[in-house]
Amino acid sequence: MSRAPFDPFASLLDRDEALAILQGAVAGAEDGEIFLERSQTEALTFDDGRLRNSSAMAGQGFGLRAVRGEVTGYAHATEISAAALRRAAETARLAVGAGGGQLADPSPMRPVALYPALDPAEGISVAARIEMLREIDAYVRALDPRVVQVTVSVASALQEVAILRPEGTLATDIRPMARLNVAVIVENNDRRESGSAGGGGRIALTGLMEPAHWRAVVDEALRIALVNLRSVPAPAGVMDVVLGPGWPGILLHEAVGHGLEGDFNRKKASAFAGLMGQRVAAKGVTVVDDGTLPDRRGSINIDDEGTPPARNVLIEDGILVGYMQDRQNARLMGVAPTGNGRRESFAHVPMPRMTNTYMPGGDADPAAILAGLKDGIYATGFGGGQVDITNGKFVFSCTEAYRVKNGVIGDSIRGATLIGDGATALQQVRAVGNDMALDPGIGNCGKQGQWVPVGVGQPTLMIGGLTVGGSAA
Repeated sequence: MSRAPFDPFASLLDRDEALAILQGAVAGAEDGEIFLERSQTEALTFDDGRLRNSSAMAGQGFGLRAVRGEVTGYAHATEISAAALRRAAETARLAVGAGGGQLADPSPMRPVALYPALDPAEGISVAARIEMLREIDAYVRALDPRVVQVTVSVASALQEVAILRPEGTLATDIRPMARLNVAVIVENNDRRESGSAGGGGRIALTGLMEPAHWRAVVDEALRIALVNLRSVPAPAGVMDVVLGPGWPGILLHEAVGHGLEGDFNRKKASAFAGLMGQRVAAKGVTVVDDGTLPDRRGSINIDDEGTPPARNVLIEDGILVGYMQDRQNARLMGVAPTGNGRRESFAHVPMPRMTNTYMPGGDADPAAILAGLKDGIYATGFGGGQVDITNGKFVFSCTEAYRVKNGVIGDSIRGATLIGDGATALQQVRAVGNDMALDPGIGNCGKQGQWVPVGVGQPTLMIGGLTVGGSAA
C-alpha cells in the first residue's frame, strides 16, 4: 500500500515559520536547507539453528545547513520543533559568519518515481519472517551433509525525507529498502570454507520471501562454499586477470568511482584531478553513475539536497568527461550539480557520493575473452578491499576465483588478492564483454564515516598486468 508523503509541517512545524528561520540562517550565505527525516529499520538473524538477533529501531530528526564558500555550518537534533530549529540556525550562523554571499540558484526539485512509496515490511508479521528463516536453514542443511553452519538474515528499512530550501520549495521522498542474505560454512576432512549470497533493493520484502527466490540465493551461497572447499592456494605474481560481470564492479566503484567524486577533485586529492578531457582509460571503457535505475539499491528519487538524480557519464570511451557533484562542490568548481549530494541521515552533512556506478557493456564475447587468457586468473567474487583515493592504489580479496591457462578454466583458488591502482588498471583494459550486469543489491559505501546504499556493475573484463597476491602451492 502506498504511503502518503512525509509531511512534518502537518503537525510538527509551521512551514512559514520554519522557512523564516532557514532564511535567517542563510542570510549572507550561498546555500542551505532544512533536511527532515523519519526512519525505521527491522532486522532478524537466524544463526546456528536458532534466532540470534531481532532488532527494530525508529527515529526522526532534522539537520539545518548554511554554506558559504568552502565553509559549512551544520546543526541537527532529534527534536523537530521551532525552538530546536532556532537553536540550530544560531549554530549554523556561527560557522558561516555575517558573510556577503548571494544565494545560489535552486536546483529543479522534481522528484521522479523510481520505486514504490511503501513500507517494505508492511503486512508481514515477525512470526512469518522467522518461519521463513527457519525454512531456509532446514533447506540448506538438507542439501549437503557437509554444511555445518548457516546464517540467514532479513532486513527492511524505510526512510522518509522532506527537504525545505530557502526559496520556499519543498521536496519529499519515501525510500524503502529490503534485503535477504545467506551465508554457509561447509566442512570436509577438517577443512572449512564459506560462501554467501543475497541481495535486495528498493522493493517490498514479499518478493524476497518467495521460495523460488530464496532457494536460488541458498543454492548460490552453497555453490560458492563448495567451490572454495576444493580450492588450491592462489599463485602470486603479475598476470592478466579476467573479472566476471556484476558484483566485481565493486573494484571499479572503489578504485575509480571515489576518485571521480567532486570534492576530492576540487581539493586535488584524487588521482584524476586536473585530467578533465584527457584520456584516463583504454578505448572502449565508459564509466557511468546512474541514480535513475528503477528499484535499485543505489537509486534515489531526489538526492539529499533536493536535486533530481541523473545518468552521469564520467568516462566516455576512455576520456574523462565528468565528476559527481553535490551543490557546494559544483558551485565552487563552476559546474552544475549532478544529483549526487547524499548523506547517511539527518545527523550528517551531504557530500558527493555514488549511486549506481557501472561500466556499460562492449562488443566482446565473454567466452572469447576467457579463451584469450593465456596465463592468469578469472575472478567472479570479491570481499573486502582497501583503496587510497589520492593515488587510486587498491588491494581486493577474491571470494571466488579460478586459475586459467591457455583459455581453460582450472582449479578454484583461495587466498587471492588483486593489487594495483585504478588509473593504471583502466589503461590496461584489453577487452570489454557484452554481458554487463548489475550486482544483486548488496552494496554499501563508506566515506568520511557515512554509509549509504549503492549499486555496482560491469561486464566481463580483461585487465592486463595486475599484481596477484597469494601463496603458491
